[in-house]
This record gives sequence, C-alpha cells and structure tokens, in this order.
Amino acid sequence: MKRVYLASPHMSEEGYEMEYVEQAFDTNWIAPLGPNVDGFEKEFQDLVGSPCALALASGTAAIHLALKASNVKKDDVVLVQSLTFAATVNPILYEHATPVFIDSDKDTWNMSVIDLEEALKKYPNAKAVIVVHLYGLIAHINEIVNLCTKYNVTLIEDAAESLGSTHEGKHPGTFGDFGIYSFNGNKIITTSGGGMLVSKHPKKIEKARFWATQSRDQARHYQHSEIGYNYRLSNVLAGIGRGQLKVLNKRVEKKNFIYNYYKTNLSGLKGIDFMPILENSKSNCWLTCMICEGNVKPIDVIMKLEEHNIEARPLWKPMHLQPVFKNYDFIGTGICEGLYNQGVCLPSDTKMSEETLKLICSLIVELYKENRSANNE
Repeated sequence: MKRVYLASPHMSEEGYEMEYVEQAFDTNWIAPLGPNVDGFEKEFQDLVGSPCALALASGTAAIHLALKASNVKKDDVVLVQSLTFAATVNPILYEHATPVFIDSDKDTWNMSVIDLEEALKKYPNAKAVIVVHLYGLIAHINEIVNLCTKYNVTLIEDAAESLGSTHEGKHPGTFGDFGIYSFNGNKIITTSGGGMLVSKHPKKIEKARFWATQSRDQARHYQHSEIGYNYRLSNVLAGIGRGQLKVLNKRVEKKNFIYNYYKTNLSGLKGIDFMPILENSKSNCWLTCMICEGNVKPIDVIMKLEEHNIEARPLWKPMHLQPVFKNYDFIGTGICEGLYNQGVCLPSDTKMSEETLKLICSLIVELYKENRSANNE
C-alpha cells in the first residue's frame, strides 16, 4: 500500500499558501525578508499572545539565539530536559556551555520539577533552563516558572512540537523568558524549514534580530562589530507559514481525532497506555505516543506496521544516553529512560483517513492476539 508517514507536510486544501507565495513572486520579494516575513511575525505573535516574534531559518537557530540573548557563555551551565530531540541541546555546545540533563516525570513526560530543583541547588550558578513541551504535552510549567524565578535563572521553552496546545488558556512558549517554535516538515504546520523566537523582552528580540542578519552594523558600508549568523527566514517560506496559520485549528482538531481514535480502539489491550495530558491543558497531540508494557515491545509494533508500509518510531532517546553527550551530568531516577524503552510514536499524519486508522488499529490488535496465543501454547 501507499506509504503512511508518521507526520508529513499538509498544505491547505484552500490553497492559502500559494496566495502568499505567488504574491512574493509577483512582487519579486524572493530574497530573504519582505512583506511575508513581517506579516508572519505579526500574525504569529498575535496568535500566541507574545509582544514580539522573530522568524528564523529553524527552531534550532531560535534556541541558539535565545541562549545568546540569555548571556550564556563558555562553561556556563544550562539545565535541559533529557527526553527530547538533539536540536534542543546542540546550541548549548555551539556556545561552548555545559548541558546538565534533567529527568522527566510520569505526569507530563516532561521536565521533573523535583529533579530541576535538585539541579538548581547543585548548580546555583546555572545560567538558563530549557524545558521542552514534548509531543504537544505541556510540562508543569507554572511550577518550573516559579523555580526559575526563585533561583534567578532564565527560562527558555522549547515549544517546537506544541504549537496549538494551551495551558490554562495560555500558549506554551509564552510562560518563560523565551519561547521557540519549529516549522520543520513534520510539525503541525510547516514552512518547509523554519522557526520562530518569541519573548517578553522586546529589546532582546531586537538584539537577536541583529545577530540573525549577520550582525550588520548601521553604516553605509558593510561593517561588523560582532559575530553574526545567516538565520533569517526567507520571504517565500514565510508566505507558506502565513497560509499554514490559517489551518492550524483544523490540524489540531485532526490530531486530537487521531489521538482519541487510537485511545478508544487500543486502550483495552493489556499493557497499553497513552501519553498523559496535564489537567487544565489542551494538547495539539502532534504525535500520538503509546506505552507498551508486557511481552509486546515497541519494536514489535514498529515492525508489524512496517510490514504494511506504515511508519512508526520509538520515543526520543534521552540525551544523556547519547554517545555525544555521555560525559555530562544527569539528574533524576531514569523515568525518561523507561519511557524511551516502552514508548512508540504511532502514525499521526493529518492526511490519514479513518480507514487507514482502522487498519493500523487492527494490525496492533492482531499483534497482541498473536502474542497472547504464542504465550498460551
């Protein structure tokens, strides 16, 4: 059968994206910056309720500039969630700072408040905290904000996977000092590749804007007093983003339908559980993730679906278990490692039909029946 992806780009049926892209072509605003970039930033900050926003080439670039704006320098300690993708951590090393990895809790799969406070006591001079709202699940963000205030440390929210989620009516990425979002091809909305940095500190966003445009000083000639980066989003891709914003609510609705469909049809299987959604939160359910306890392992589910050309994947492998980060400290009891060992990300593509969802569920049910029969022999 035709390949079923975990999550892939989904352009609007209405063609909103092409309207803005064609506008860029018609006006010759092809080079970086232009009306679409300005419009995308304004529309995005209005959506999430942030006073300012900066459109960038990637979510990774947004994290990097957030760290620089937080004055993170060589050998500074940054406390960061271990259960995440490497892009959350790599920019710490760009600045030659030191990551210290924090475990997750079972309530949210995100940064443990208990382990974060232990880390803040152990590293009283920590410069920043990076919390991740994983898979669209909101962390215990109010408690984390309180801890960062108590210990006078900058809070950066990696909301790359959680655009469209809310907690107490507020968008992730707007609780701390900085918030970052990703528009990679697999995210809930995409610009092909791109990211956004938001902040409650307009002057720091302006500084980040300066760095992102090669740190070009205001002069008639080309003059540079600081190291800069080629991090701005192009006007063409920003046009795609403007169109995608118009269908964000539809994508969140479909992602939630997918999550509830799996939960309804698979929860009766022994040893299966689904990702938790924090009280007073609404998740975008970017990926529906399932825990497999017992004889059926995540790899069994992945291989069963792969036989039918359907993509599923393990949860993120915690960063403190990655070879490149093995020499850095980890604070916690290993909950994130347990989630990784037992978790599987199910196909969550918003273009999937209900018929495809039904097939996926039937294959997983079949797998569990086969396992039960084999164990009864």
